[in-house]
Amino acid sequence: MNCNILNSNGVLVGVVAGDAVLGLKGQKLYDLKGSNIYKLNGGLVGHLSDGRDKEKRLDKTTDKLFPLGAVH
Repeated sequence: MNCNILNSNGVLVGVVAGDAVLGLKGQKLYDLKGSNIYKLNGGLVGHLSDGRDKEKRLDKTTDKLFPLGAVH
């Protein structure tokens, strides 16, 4: 599954590429297993919607995974 990740305000904050969640600069930020988002060290941090859309929208509780202006 490859798709864009939008925050709850509709701003592009990341990309899903296969089983990786990438930042806007292409850096791997998280692992994706099913709809679960994991830190690279294995800790569960959030979920993405299961839909097959080309865009995934985060809810306000998972917006914190992609703070605007922050470099991961």
